[in-house]
Amino acid sequence: MEKQNNLSALGRRKEAVARIILKKGTGIIKVNKVDLATYFKLEYLQKEVIAPLEAIESLGKFDVKINAKGGGLKGQAEAAKLGIARALVEHDPNLKPIIKTAGYLTRDPRGVERKKFGHKKARRSFQFSKR
Repeated sequence: MEKQNNLSALGRRKEAVARIILKKGTGIIKVNKVDLATYFKLEYLQKEVIAPLEAIESLGKFDVKINAKGGGLKGQAEAAKLGIARALVEHDPNLKPIIKTAGYLTRDPRGVERKKFGHKKARRSFQFSKR
């Protein structure tokens, strides 16, 4: 039985998690079993997802399956970008300097700021009235 050369990686951003399966192919990108353009309707989110592939000029060489859940669409797109970059480095470690200088291997650590007591939200206070 032949060993399939599927590469898998994980990307996270805020509450979003994207599991990536990367294999050699014709450039088909599916997100949750739906085409990329159908899932991410905004063009800048589509560009965000394919940015690591464009950085190494191999847009039509890999098929990408993305399983994204949690968070919003932007968080899922950025999580997918990180996962694709990690899978590409796993495929060819010589690509790491190119992908790293583009900034695609860094996980964004920012999250939601917690709510403080005595405030309505994290920073918003209750309305103040002198009288």
